[in-house]
Amino acid sequence: MNTGRTVFSQLMDFLPLAEFRQCVERHQGDYKTQSFSSLDQFLCLAFAQLTYRESLRDIETCLRVQHSKLYHMGFRAPISRATLAYANEHRDWRLFAAFAQGLIQRARDLYRGDPLGLDLEETVYAFDSTTIDLCLSLFPWAQFRRHKSAVKVHTLLDLRGGIPANVYVTGGQVADVRLLDQLRLEPGAFYLLDRGYHDFARLYAIAQACAFFVTRAKKNTQFSRRRGRPVDPSTGLRSDLTIRLTGPKTSHLYPDPLRRIHYVDLAKKVRLVFLTNNFLLPALTLTQLYGARWQVELFFRWIKQHLRLKAFYGTSENAVKTQIWVAISVYLLVAIVKKHLGLDISLYKMLQILSVTIFEKTPISQGLFEFEDNLAETERAIQLPLFNL
Repeated sequence: MNTGRTVFSQLMDFLPLAEFRQCVERHQGDYKTQSFSSLDQFLCLAFAQLTYRESLRDIETCLRVQHSKLYHMGFRAPISRATLAYANEHRDWRLFAAFAQGLIQRARDLYRGDPLGLDLEETVYAFDSTTIDLCLSLFPWAQFRRHKSAVKVHTLLDLRGGIPANVYVTGGQVADVRLLDQLRLEPGAFYLLDRGYHDFARLYAIAQACAFFVTRAKKNTQFSRRRGRPVDPSTGLRSDLTIRLTGPKTSHLYPDPLRRIHYVDLAKKVRLVFLTNNFLLPALTLTQLYGARWQVELFFRWIKQHLRLKAFYGTSENAVKTQIWVAISVYLLVAIVKKHLGLDISLYKMLQILSVTIFEKTPISQGLFEFEDNLAETERAIQLPLFNL
């Protein structure tokens, strides 16, 4: 029964606390800690994400005003912005990264059966990165241009359910293509890559791992045609060729045949050329598959708009990475709750409801189930018209 328990504590029930304690022990998160534990820090930052707190002082004020409820919400130590700031600066961010990876696996298991939108049984991933701009004077460790700092969030997104399979947080100076070396390639899976990952040595590594890639071709790619396949111009397809690279370097970096698909988006009047190592799927299916890569862009836009990733509670690398990993954990937690409760509302609307009911002592499912996507038409106001037409 959830009688008398806050919505926040009910939400935290979906966290695998046993796994969290294992992460704490593995990374010695509570080593020489007297009161403010790793769990207290996680709960504070999760609360900040759920309620859109702007600063450490904001977090402290909002939690202290509800001090009578904090113990039953899971907090075991007094909340102080100085203590939270110290924990963000010194407690290893890898603790929260490891915990988020566990949540990723749980969420992916729940969303594994979601439809892809295409008649395809294989797993499809989209890999890309987003840049979060930072102030150079406050974040000098993340400098990547002369007058600019930034942090990058590299994400391998499983297109079934929109759940990230892997996330890497780096400084803005790290080239996107280098993160391909960190991926654990899955045989038979498809990897959708933008032109920023156009490196034939790394693409050949994907092919050698028995996986497939679909990427955009560069205009200066040198190749020779080996054979062509018939296409239907009414679908937007212009050519479907088997090619070999002929450049002095690329021919050695990728010695196997490639498939080159020329497609015209009839609605936008845009010409696109794709390269892939898959010779089995129809050309139109591969172009539609690459179009689904846009989901990773929507994921980045969502987390930037609805999670606290524009302003940070600390300026050190450890504090920034801690906040990013907790934000990702909150996203995964809300996605897990949505699946467990069988809700048919968006994650954004769930966050909005949770943000204003976080201290209420009602069953968490009540407010979420009672919400209607389509608001009922309001009754006509009983008032005189402003103008007589």
